[in-house]
Amino acid sequence: MFRALFLMVASAVTTPAFAQAGTAPQDNATQAAPSGDGVAAIVDTEFPAYDQNHDGQLDRTEFSRWMVALKDQEMKATGKSLAPAEVTAWADGAFVTADTDKSGTVSKPELIAYLSGSAG
Repeated sequence: MFRALFLMVASAVTTPAFAQAGTAPQDNATQAAPSGDGVAAIVDTEFPAYDQNHDGQLDRTEFSRWMVALKDQEMKATGKSLAPAEVTAWADGAFVTADTDKSGTVSKPELIAYLSGSAG
């Protein structure tokens, strides 16, 4: 569900590109999910805001801040809710999944793979 929401948000971000190209966007039910390039573009745009120490990696705290923000967006969009402890547990699990090289940090490529559904 989280990745689906991320892809919906990514679709909304890339919709102006469809209009500029002269192609009318389709409704949400039939609109294609953004490509890996679309996810990468969003990660490139948002990454600096969460990489607090500017080392090009997200530590657990930085990653969790981003994932909790996205989870909050998902819950608002779906009308569902989770207790804060459940959101924290979910973000911790997401970090473990996204950190495919087990370095203790998540790189941009790892984050793109995770959000694209190809991590793990």
